[in-house]
Amino acid sequence: MSRPALEVADIFRDHGPAWRQANAGHVSLGQLKVMAAIENCRTAALGGHVARCEDCAYTTIAYNSCRNRHCPKCQGAAAKQWLAEREAELLPVPYCHVVFTLPAAIADIAYQNKALVYDLLFKASAETLITIAADPKHLGAHIGITSVLHTWGSALTHHPHVHMIVPGGGIALDGSRWVSCRPGFFLPVRVLSRLFRRLFLERLTAAHQKLAFFGNHAPLANVQAFAAYLAPLRKTEWVVYSKRPFGGPSAVLAYLSRYTHRVAISNSRLIALAPTFLCR
Repeated sequence: MSRPALEVADIFRDHGPAWRQANAGHVSLGQLKVMAAIENCRTAALGGHVARCEDCAYTTIAYNSCRNRHCPKCQGAAAKQWLAEREAELLPVPYCHVVFTLPAAIADIAYQNKALVYDLLFKASAETLITIAADPKHLGAHIGITSVLHTWGSALTHHPHVHMIVPGGGIALDGSRWVSCRPGFFLPVRVLSRLFRRLFLERLTAAHQKLAFFGNHAPLANVQAFAAYLAPLRKTEWVVYSKRPFGGPSAVLAYLSRYTHRVAISNSRLIALAPTFLCR
């Protein structure tokens, strides 16, 4: 595969030092380590190995990769391995594709509290599916879930949501048999939406003291202000998508693998470099 004309690493090497100096005190140690890893990836700084043909003596040098999960060049092999492992777990049954999305008002809080809010998103969405599926009024079975977090959309805007690949059925509550869902229907999305909304808001409210608020959201540090901020969200419909995956579960897993091991700004997205706009 030929090297792209422009890479994220090129931008970091050319303009990273000036940018880091201009933003000193506002860049975390973790972010600095990511930048250093990407700058050094597949260069002599990380060492390498020499391959030599015993017949013609042709010699080539291959430098080591950084293997950082944020590096645009280091996730291809990891994505293929993840996909192979997940495909090996698929059952010979129909599958459903379910998506839980956070409202914009919650996404704003998540942007300033990523680890905590994303953890709540995973737990509330999983508990929602497991609870409704176990209800005898719906499926009456124990189900399995593969969940993948997406934090940005196709336009590279902050858009936290969870994709789930779910078998179209589960093990009966007494463990005696397999219970299949109705053809073309898994669980009612409105029921899922309302339970997800309740569970998430309950846990977010309980975690208020652990949340950090900055900028326009600084007043939300007050308990009453935070409760007032969440109040309208208790009455709106939260988006839950559920549909049998087009192309089968393998196609959806392939789609998800590109996100589990891909950064938002990949080398392929870079068109040109305009230095005057980087460090002003």
